[in-house]
Amino acid sequence: MREWLPPGHAVWLVIEAVRRLDTAAFHARRRTGGAGAAGYDPDMMLTLLIWAYANGITSSRRIERLCQQDVAFRVICAGHLPDHVTIARFRQQFAVTAASLFAQVLLLCAQLGMGQVGVVALDGTKVTANASKDANRTEEGLRKLAADLAARHAAADAAEDALFGEGKRGDDDPGDPFTRAERVAAALASLQAGREAREAEERAKAEEQLRAARAGAPAGGRPAAGARAELAARNLARAEAAARARREEWERAAAAGPAAGRAPARPEESGKVRAAAARLERARAAQAGREAARQAAAAAGQQPKRNVTDPASRLMPVRGGGFTQGYNAQNVTSEDDLVIATKLTQDTTDTPWYEPMTSDAAAAAAVMAAAGGPGDGTIGLVLADAGYLSGDNLACPGPDRLIATGKRRALEEAARAGDAGATAGQQAPAIAAMTARLATQDGIAAYRRRSHIGETFHGDLKHNQHFRRLSVRGLPRASGEWTFATAVRNLRKAITSGHLTQQALAALAS
Repeated sequence: MREWLPPGHAVWLVIEAVRRLDTAAFHARRRTGGAGAAGYDPDMMLTLLIWAYANGITSSRRIERLCQQDVAFRVICAGHLPDHVTIARFRQQFAVTAASLFAQVLLLCAQLGMGQVGVVALDGTKVTANASKDANRTEEGLRKLAADLAARHAAADAAEDALFGEGKRGDDDPGDPFTRAERVAAALASLQAGREAREAEERAKAEEQLRAARAGAPAGGRPAAGARAELAARNLARAEAAARARREEWERAAAAGPAAGRAPARPEESGKVRAAAARLERARAAQAGREAARQAAAAAGQQPKRNVTDPASRLMPVRGGGFTQGYNAQNVTSEDDLVIATKLTQDTTDTPWYEPMTSDAAAAAAVMAAAGGPGDGTIGLVLADAGYLSGDNLACPGPDRLIATGKRRALEEAARAGDAGATAGQQAPAIAAMTARLATQDGIAAYRRRSHIGETFHGDLKHNQHFRRLSVRGLPRASGEWTFATAVRNLRKAITSGHLTQQALAALAS
């Protein structure tokens, strides 16, 4: 095993750091009393997993083996040798306890002088789930699989009733608490809930726009797909009525005396009416095209899918093309490479998470400053790539921000060529203003820091700490393991950067 620090020194620092943490949440979940051997000390188990994850080891069986073979692991265990089942069971509680651990490690890092938040970077990274892409099924496939499992279970139940007697199990196996049939049911329920939520959102938006149009106060913005044809028809009717009214008014004036000016066009000749009719035709064609595309996608099997191994995971697009079965982790990183906010999400895109993550980061920065961290706890500037670009994200409350409106290289080339103004002229006002700001020397210099601040953590965690794949399934447990790995990386950074030392711990204890 390749150590990331001389083990004698680093193990002592990890042990002492855990002693400074409040581990009451871990102790509260410890089972005491009753028959059986005494349980393992939660502080020892926590230290063991921190050391293992810091060294890129997540397999419970390998951790068990190293507790017998490796000096550092044996020092942590102090002669106690937990087996892989105990280690895996302890790890499952991270779904409940990891958030508290992350916050406490963050406070410890702040007390050690870390957490410079003058400039922070928000970035996402895809994390592979403990599931295969091949385990994805469409809604139709899930229904067939569920029916097949139900039939097989019914046949097995009938056979066992004939063998053991009705109502008797015939063995002492407690059973799998989350069987394949239950995972299939969970995947099917997730798929149905997602579809119903999308349809309900689209219906609500369409009904709101139609209600406003019927009341004579059309709402602004892009029409909802379900309302586009009716809104276009109403617009055509208004254009025809307006053209007819102008023509009739002119004809009444002409009948009363010499008419002044040129005669308005009849409704069928009006340019505005023809344009409104063309929009209606396009809306109807688009509606028909959407229905045809839906039917073609269904025929080709290109429907939304869920994974029967981990129903909470999603097919995530990855850089360079292709997909991975996993989650999308959102992280805010400080100037000194400390993760101050993290969240494991199911969204394939980053845009919805700008405001929640910057809000969490601002709250964390304030708490760290109150604990003695550097600065006053105010985030000066947030850097984010084009994946977070939207009008809402540019206008929402929060710290000053630079959100890319394109690839950095393209933005800098346009700025050098003097084309940034032409590009900005084709954009919405808020995005155009950001494009212009990114074309300035200050904007270019500030945004160039984004990749170093935001992406260094991802590279370190995945390539140095070897944390590329989750070991558990389901969003709560997967979130807990990701948060735990992030807390371990923060603690590891405190040691490798020289902030967490024997002298620093002694100073905190005094």
